[in-house]
Amino acid sequence: MANHKKAEFAATDQDISMVARALSHPARIAIMRILAQHKHFTCGEIVEILPLAQPTVSHHLKELLDARLITVAIDGKKSLYDVNWPTWNRYTAEFENMLSAINNAEQQA
Repeated sequence: MANHKKAEFAATDQDISMVARALSHPARIAIMRILAQHKHFTCGEIVEILPLAQPTVSHHLKELLDARLITVAIDGKKSLYDVNWPTWNRYTAEFENMLSAINNAEQQA
């Protein structure tokens, strides 16, 4: 399917797809877990926990930022990352609604 066809799908479906892509790598899921437990973590602090190099963690942070799942605040020379809770909560609600709709359709079939 060509990218230009995405616009023909519901905005909610596009959002779910974007989040699914952002969370499609185990390192990004691990980063989300870390940030959920620790406020204002730096890339270096995440590197200390994960078995990944700093450039790799930076790449994954960018993917999560692009999906708006995390935020970054600049504090001097440090970049501090946090879960974007309002966006996370909206996406998880949309995902739960999608799963319920699919489960309900299966039960009626």
